[in-house]
Amino acid sequence: MLLALPLFGQSNTGELRLRVSDPQGLGVKTTVELVSQANAYHNTLVTDDAGVLVARRLRYGLYRVEIHQSGFADVSASVEIRSAIPTEYSVRLSLAPVTASVTVQDSDTLIDPYRAGSANEIGAQTIQTRSTSLPGRSLQDLVNSQPGWLYEGNAVLHPRGSEYQTQFVVDGIPLTENRSPSFGPEIEADDVDSLNVYTAGIPAEFGRKMGGVIEVNTLKDTQAGLHGQTVLSGGSFDTAGAFAQGQYMWKGNTLGGSAAGSMTSHYLNPVVPENYTNHGTTGDFSVNYERDFTTRDRLGLIVRHGLSRYEIPNEQVQQAAGQRQDGNNFETMGIVSYQHVFSSNALGSLRGMVRDNSDDLTSNPESTPVIVFLHNHFTEGYFNGSISIHHGRQEFKAGVESDTMFLRENFSDIVTDPSQFDPGTPQTFTFTGNRPDLEQSAYVQDLIRLRNWTISAGMRWDHYQLLVNQNAVSPRLSIARYFPSAGLVIHASYDRIFQTPSSDNILLSSSAQVISLNPSVLRLPVEPSHGNYFEVGGTKSFFGQLRFDANYFRRYVNNYADDDQILSTAVSFPIAFEKAVIYGAEAKVEIPKWGRFSGLASYSYIVGNSWFPVTGGLFLGDDATDATTQLTGHFPDSQDQRNSLRARVRYQLISRMWIAGSAEYGSGLPFDFTGTYQEALAQYGQAVVDRINFDRGRVKPSLAVGASVGADVWKNDKVSMRLQADLLNINNRLNVIDFGGLFSGNAIAPPRSYALRLQTSF
Repeated sequence: MLLALPLFGQSNTGELRLRVSDPQGLGVKTTVELVSQANAYHNTLVTDDAGVLVARRLRYGLYRVEIHQSGFADVSASVEIRSAIPTEYSVRLSLAPVTASVTVQDSDTLIDPYRAGSANEIGAQTIQTRSTSLPGRSLQDLVNSQPGWLYEGNAVLHPRGSEYQTQFVVDGIPLTENRSPSFGPEIEADDVDSLNVYTAGIPAEFGRKMGGVIEVNTLKDTQAGLHGQTVLSGGSFDTAGAFAQGQYMWKGNTLGGSAAGSMTSHYLNPVVPENYTNHGTTGDFSVNYERDFTTRDRLGLIVRHGLSRYEIPNEQVQQAAGQRQDGNNFETMGIVSYQHVFSSNALGSLRGMVRDNSDDLTSNPESTPVIVFLHNHFTEGYFNGSISIHHGRQEFKAGVESDTMFLRENFSDIVTDPSQFDPGTPQTFTFTGNRPDLEQSAYVQDLIRLRNWTISAGMRWDHYQLLVNQNAVSPRLSIARYFPSAGLVIHASYDRIFQTPSSDNILLSSSAQVISLNPSVLRLPVEPSHGNYFEVGGTKSFFGQLRFDANYFRRYVNNYADDDQILSTAVSFPIAFEKAVIYGAEAKVEIPKWGRFSGLASYSYIVGNSWFPVTGGLFLGDDATDATTQLTGHFPDSQDQRNSLRARVRYQLISRMWIAGSAEYGSGLPFDFTGTYQEALAQYGQAVVDRINFDRGRVKPSLAVGASVGADVWKNDKVSMRLQADLLNINNRLNVIDFGGLFSGNAIAPPRSYALRLQTSF
């Protein structure tokens, strides 16, 4: 295992190398349609003059290859992608008879009979026709449409009740910090080619943040010549955005780039309906280059830069005082990768990344109850390498990775309202600290097919060293059984997880300097989470057009991670409860295409409880005493929303126009407001208080209905233009997401709004 070099960017993805020839064996330049309904993949590619095309980054599964070439008989064939090693496939066209027909069965690729665990795929068509999002959250909105995922304020994703345990893997590189609008620059959905979302049956190559894993592929399939798209958007709240992407391929070289910028006056979730101080701007660009030196060797280079600048929304009291808080994020990263095919059964890969990230917060003198200044910065170096071996019915992977992050924290505050703090709290406080976060891991993994059985078994080792020094071994196991006559796959999985805590202000909360704030202080290091995830479920096809997924899960976690926020400052600290138990059920109905209809409906039922005591955070005085001694027993997890339902149905009116309707319902999150009714009224106003059920300790149910219409306003062989209009929250309900409590702030969803998007592809 130590001699292996890891394959982090090759999680269940392969490559198809297709050659199309005429009856004499000469290459034919033709159009090839490649479809996998189970993987939400539908793409049209063109072979080169030699009849060759390469489709990269294909999820494991069944694919249908269709070729319609004038003068030759139509071809429809199935191809399996089951290995990271490129799959070679040849098609020899035959002359067309006087009459011929080819029957195409969409059901052939509707389910993957050999998928060992549950995963949700989001393909290019779903991304392109999605409802338009506010700047900073287009990718999060797509993930949130899947079962088991839940928003709290500011588009912070919570998979199956987990707080800050979402991992994005962007072009093979893991990004483990919070990627919500207030914590990290946006990954623009228009720059994404596909998404794969895991919440169970997680391969052993993934670690550290294990609530949910989102694989993001921004690289497009290679096609000769220049191709790309531009997107212009705008709408309510003075929102405007622009995006451009292009890619050029020649003689084994592929050069691509993208750039985007946006602005809005509704960037974060406001805390009151008036939407005070909520302007934001974003920008990003990326450049990527791939070079195929031979059919066995490939080099890749990527450079990305993103930024966001925004205001922190005010409550009523803060607005009256004249408060102004501003935040910004900057991120620059470079990625290099190299892939070598050793033989028809072995492939190796090396991948490295360097990244620089900064997070700032400033406050004006009128801020209340505290003036806060924050400048956190980290530099990260990441490396992995791997080997993948295909042998008979087995697909073996092994690898190691190393991640080194140099944390630097700068924090200062000035108390402007002493009544909000314990007596004796210093009026000013300053902290500066730095420390390296060292993490290493190794894994082995085997995917085995035995007739209608599929088994995925793996083992992962992790080492984490920051405030504590810990090692962990995590076994993973998924088993699936396919019943061909019923079109049914039953699966079960077990995941042992080791989750590292959030690094946001972790040095400050554990520093000896906080004793100067109050002699009674909770200054305990936040330890990694250890847990066991269980899931059983199934996938069933109906009528060859509809796919139904259902899962039941249970999660047991020790040192359950959460965060603690300083009043209403947008500054948070990592904490951990003694343990948590989370269980629930999920269901999803998906119609890739049934006549003129397509759509998705997902339902989630989640119950979560956390147990005191709590460690970490910045608890002072009475709060520290309560956290360690007086607060006992368990309470509902902050993501304990019992019922969540999301649906979107699309109907093709005519060949160039479609309409869609959507709905989103939530039964309401729990809260723990320690103030009085009058204090809540003064802070948030009557409209917000009316949406709170103080007797049940829960926010009242939310409901938002939407509608969309899209039309191809111009279309030919080279250029197409699509115009889309969206109307969101048509019912204009005041939907409260979170209500101020001990561990969460206040957040309100957007009111009725509209958006327009013009997309041009060439």
